[in-house]
Amino acid sequence: MTVLHDMTNQSAAAETGYYVPPSPTLKESFDSDEGTIRVSGDDIKHFTTKAPVQQTEVPEDEYPDGGLRAWVVVFGTVCTMFSTFGYVNAWGVFQAYYEETLLSNSSPSDIAWIGSLQYALIFVPGMITGRMFDLGHFKLPFFISSCVLVAATFLVAECTQYWQFLLCQGFAVGLGCGAVFGPAMGIVSHWFKKRRGIALGIMTAGSSLGGTVFPIATRRLINEVGFPWTMRIIGLFLIFTLGCANLTLQRRLPPVNAKGGLFNLAAFKNKAFTFWCLAGFTTFLGLYTALTYIDVSATSMGIDPDFAFYLVSIANASSGVGRLFAGVMADRFGAINVAVPCTVLAGIITYIWPFVTTKASFIAISIIYGFGSGAFISLVAMPVIAFGDIDDVGRRVGMALAVLATGALAGPPISGAINKATGGFKFVGYYAGSMIVVSVIFMILARQTHLQGKLRGKF
Repeated sequence: MTVLHDMTNQSAAAETGYYVPPSPTLKESFDSDEGTIRVSGDDIKHFTTKAPVQQTEVPEDEYPDGGLRAWVVVFGTVCTMFSTFGYVNAWGVFQAYYEETLLSNSSPSDIAWIGSLQYALIFVPGMITGRMFDLGHFKLPFFISSCVLVAATFLVAECTQYWQFLLCQGFAVGLGCGAVFGPAMGIVSHWFKKRRGIALGIMTAGSSLGGTVFPIATRRLINEVGFPWTMRIIGLFLIFTLGCANLTLQRRLPPVNAKGGLFNLAAFKNKAFTFWCLAGFTTFLGLYTALTYIDVSATSMGIDPDFAFYLVSIANASSGVGRLFAGVMADRFGAINVAVPCTVLAGIITYIWPFVTTKASFIAISIIYGFGSGAFISLVAMPVIAFGDIDDVGRRVGMALAVLATGALAGPPISGAINKATGGFKFVGYYAGSMIVVSVIFMILARQTHLQGKLRGKF
């Protein structure tokens, strides 16, 4: 009977995919005509357990979502953002200084190309470093990129001509920042899921901190020690912050060689992902215009230049508040649900910005604009992470950032050309504000596509 019982268990397992454990409590009946033991189907159903199914996504309860090691990683990403986006966000001070002194013979539009290259190249390398990150290559590329960024900053101190600034501060600093910045987004997704929004918010607040400190420090140091030593001091400070990042950042999940190669075009079959990339592209056509030109426009309105440069720091400080707010709210309501109203706010303020004339109104514009624009920056990667598996998060984020880069590259020079052609900033505001509003339409399309047309939903 025992042998027949076990054979019956094996037969049930083979036919149903379930494992039937032997048990003396099963209700059995003996058929004397056939000489077999029959087991009740209800008993089989009661005692069976389904074989585990392998999942491609890491179970939610395996994400640390906190703890000392996870928050140390977040600290490392803050240092990374401080040294990259924070550094680049200080471009407005360099733009004004170059127009007044070192590159006074160049047009504002030409000078803006240096800053635009920085904005663009901080995104472009992510396509390569993101793929390397997915394959498990992180520590060595991150260290080499950190060295490139520091060396390029020291070289800017020696520049005297436009092409030298374009090469060192535009290309070299931009590429160094991009190669360091790219993997940081992927690392956060390894350690956080339920609290990913606040983790990304804290991470991106690092760029606001840098964008607040660097403009003030740069302006004061130039007056105290001159431009060359200012850049050398910045380089020394980057050695410290990037050193902290190199020591604290670490992958958690095993590397995966996801299908598709370096640039996986199949990802764009996801319409929501495509709409979100278009949203990022159009946003960056206009988002950084106000940050780039707000101090220049204030000076043109008669505001003291010694005060006007603080507007960039005020905007970046307010941006930090917006990023933290957006991160907390995104975990509760969804990333796009929070990004849409905040980006609309940034667009409206961009329309208003060229019409303000007083010191108080410029301060108000800087605060409100910084808050709205910071929210979008904080959340730009969160939907991208959710549009696919965690296995190729680095490549997917890198692809999205590459699309954003084209908008960041073209936006400020277009604004500079409009300013040169019209002799003012009113039409610049019309252009930049309109691009931001158009981007909101693409955001809504991405949300509705992902939620399959539902008006309510957390995303």
